[in-house]
Amino acid sequence: MNLMSVLAPASIPSPPADFSSFSLGPLTIHAYALCILAGIVLALWMTSVRWRRRGLPEEAVWDIAIWAIPFGIIGGRLYHVISSPDAYFGVNGDLSLIPQIWRGGLGIWGAVALGAVGAWIGCRRAGIKLSTFADVGAPGLLLAQAVGRWGNWFNQELFGAPTEVAWGLEIDANNPNFPDGTAPGTLFHPTFLYESLWCLAGVALLLALDKRFRLRGGRLFWLYAAYYTLGRLWIEILRIDDAEMITLFGVTQRLNVWTSIGIFVFSVAMFIYLTFRARKGPEASFYLPGREPAAEVGAAPAGNKNETVKQDPDSGSSTGSLRANLAETKSEEDNSRKPGTPGTAK
Repeated sequence: MNLMSVLAPASIPSPPADFSSFSLGPLTIHAYALCILAGIVLALWMTSVRWRRRGLPEEAVWDIAIWAIPFGIIGGRLYHVISSPDAYFGVNGDLSLIPQIWRGGLGIWGAVALGAVGAWIGCRRAGIKLSTFADVGAPGLLLAQAVGRWGNWFNQELFGAPTEVAWGLEIDANNPNFPDGTAPGTLFHPTFLYESLWCLAGVALLLALDKRFRLRGGRLFWLYAAYYTLGRLWIEILRIDDAEMITLFGVTQRLNVWTSIGIFVFSVAMFIYLTFRARKGPEASFYLPGREPAAEVGAAPAGNKNETVKQDPDSGSSTGSLRANLAETKSEEDNSRKPGTPGTAK
């Protein structure tokens, strides 16, 4: 046995089937659910760190996440059911499987789309722009996807075509996901690993670009979408699990392939548009109009420390106590010019 054979594994083993879940008293804990949960926790941690560095109110990120996470999970499940309907609505379909998320099956674009609806609700309540939350949370979202993909490894699902590469994935021949007519011992592309590594590289890339260019106004989020779909495109082509097939321009491909292409093109266009728009004016506020904290709007005039300065969300001009103070000052100056006024130079 030489050194290379020790360092380079002949294949990647899948965990035993009984590792996919375990009992904890009356509860059954599923590894897939734990991977999803671990990804959410890490994403929240990274998002909260980036949130604090922007000087945003710390409690607001949790208020928004409370809305975004459940909406995202529901949206991810709905997208999976729609894009892989045979298991639920087919000849041998079972509708009772739809809510059984622990068996696997969360579509990222359904999670992002409906999660954005939940985030929008939370942002409106917190007075934060949705683009602010999207930019801050984009790297954390990629991190969550990198960790969550390992749930597919525990479930022995969503692997790629047969391969002879040294890192080929072993799948139990008696597993329901093992392709019919394939010889036992066949290795498959570990697409879960490809996507996990792609997402981790994306986290580093987004953080570096954000530090260098200060991407705001939704640009970092659209960069995330373009990056992820670029990787998902070639990874999706490798997969052999059942999926809805769509024919466009005479080419038949998986629904997720066409979805990735469409979102990639749209994301690049949005990034370019927002970049040109950002060059035309000053950096936008993180807050919704009229919801900026006093420190961002401006300090109170000297001599009126207890007064606050409010900003007109339509004109952007200072109103309220500042206008009153200016009027008061002007009145005093006019009076000082009248002859006979006490204190006036004669």
